[in-house]
Amino acid sequence: QETLQRIVNTLVNKNDEIHSFIDMLNHTISNVQVNSSNAISELDEEFDGLYSVLHEMKGSMANTIQQEEARKIQALQDQLSQCSRALESSEELLELAVQSLDIKNPVELLEVENIDLIVTVASAFLLSLKPKVSDSMTHMMVDFALEKRMLQAVKFLPVPKAPEIDVAACLVADNCITISWRMPEEDSRIDHFVLEYRKTNFDGLPRLKGEQHWELVDYIKATQYTLSGLKFDTKYMNLRVQACNKAVAGEYSDPVTLETKAFLFSLDSTSSHLNLKVEDAYVEWDPTGGKSQEKVKGKENKNSNTASPKRSTNSPRASARGGRDRFAGESYTVLGDTAIESGQHYWEVRAQKDCKSYSVGVTYRNPGKFDQLGKTNSSWCIHINNWLQTTLSAKHNNKAKTLDIPVPDRIGVYCDFDGGQLSFYNASSKALLHTFRAKFTQPLLPGFMIWCGGLTVSTGLQVPSAVKTLQKSENGLGGSTSSLNNA
Repeated sequence: QETLQRIVNTLVNKNDEIHSFIDMLNHTISNVQVNSSNAISELDEEFDGLYSVLHEMKGSMANTIQQEEARKIQALQDQLSQCSRALESSEELLELAVQSLDIKNPVELLEVENIDLIVTVASAFLLSLKPKVSDSMTHMMVDFALEKRMLQAVKFLPVPKAPEIDVAACLVADNCITISWRMPEEDSRIDHFVLEYRKTNFDGLPRLKGEQHWELVDYIKATQYTLSGLKFDTKYMNLRVQACNKAVAGEYSDPVTLETKAFLFSLDSTSSHLNLKVEDAYVEWDPTGGKSQEKVKGKENKNSNTASPKRSTNSPRASARGGRDRFAGESYTVLGDTAIESGQHYWEVRAQKDCKSYSVGVTYRNPGKFDQLGKTNSSWCIHINNWLQTTLSAKHNNKAKTLDIPVPDRIGVYCDFDGGQLSFYNASSKALLHTFRAKFTQPLLPGFMIWCGGLTVSTGLQVPSAVKTLQKSENGLGGSTSSLNNA
């Protein structure tokens, strides 16, 4: 009976599938009819447009022939008038000459003065008896043999073939992706290309489920495009391209997956001093002493009996926070929620204009709740003081070194954990501000101290190419000799 029930259920499901398929076929038939009607309408519009162009060309060329006809007729009529006037004048002279020939008396003949000169200069002798223009109109003939062959060769626009992405020519650098592609064969009818991309944490082919939607860049005329200003908050990016002519888009290229790994972290509000108001990428001095924040967090704690599914207890962010206490006293500090345990990483910080005092750097995990950045042997930072006059200094192990350089609008932080190097840069010009060298023995957390004002942190950034170049140059010249570099 159970077997029969399973068979019945399977048959019912199959019948439902067949009904759905029949509905889909009927819908497809309806779409074919509608789309065919639309295609015929568009065909009529195209031919009507062609007829209109031919009719306009015919009218223009006929007008040119008529103008040439009028010009020639006018020239011939002018010549005809000249001949008529000359002939009339000649007839009068002939009559006078004949009368003169009939005079027998020499005395009377002498009275007709200069008769021979008058006859000699008659206008009839000056006329050209050749038409000024030809009656031929062969120069106004047309030959549409080539055009007829072209029209007879007109066919439906072919669907463009799928482009081929040149992976070797693609480049991922400075949070930009340059993608290049080519067509498998020359196609002069292609009007533009469409690029689609989406972020993913999978290194294989795109998944059908659980993926972000495709972002689109349309009307690309070249076979290369650069996506700039990206935030690399995933490990990879899928990209694909399709070619389009004026009527139809072709198939997409095979998608490629490019690695877009970068250092991504948020500010850990559970570590922050109560005088700081913290968001994921922004920290602000809070003169209320965090009272409003405590109320919000109290509500959150009541509703947070289960761990967030996005942050498991085994994640680097969870292990970075641990169970430590908030900063207190005059340590107005907040840490990042992701630890650095290896590799090269980069992030940037921008201070608000009203920011009076702040520090940017790194620290080992679990600093004391009263510890300040740069005042322990396990933290390194640069400190900016905007009270009265602006000063910039490098701090480590409670020692400070004044840096006689302008304070930039944005500060770039470069950390080479394995190479034991922490460098600070002018994020705009990539000019080096200061470098610490130390053998890091524990994971590092980004740290930020602020008093009055606010800081904005930019993460998901690759190490800039300019910084990599400067690092190679600096490492080639040897390490810094600053006493602050000794851990």
